[in-house]
Amino acid sequence: MKVNTQSVNFNADKKLVDFIQKRMNKLDMFYDKVIKSDVFLKVENTSDKENKVFEARVSVPGDSFVVKKQCKTFEEGTDMAVSSLERQLKKRKEKLRAHL
Repeated sequence: MKVNTQSVNFNADKKLVDFIQKRMNKLDMFYDKVIKSDVFLKVENTSDKENKVFEARVSVPGDSFVVKKQCKTFEEGTDMAVSSLERQLKKRKEKLRAHL
């Protein structure tokens, strides 16, 4: 799956981009019709420790899923967002199976 990663107001290092790609690729196991996914990484200018925002948009035929997580690290946000997307994709797949 093609993952477009964009970092806002900072440069994401190669290790982080590879980590996100690897995690997002696991979504193919749950739903094989994923067209593409866009990931946005933002650092908010607050004194709060949880200032990293991970936002992902996954496009599937006829729909798209958006997940936004705010955490201390982008890796933690990635894990939380991917598990949330897994649940949404499983739910969609079961709905489609019920209509067949």
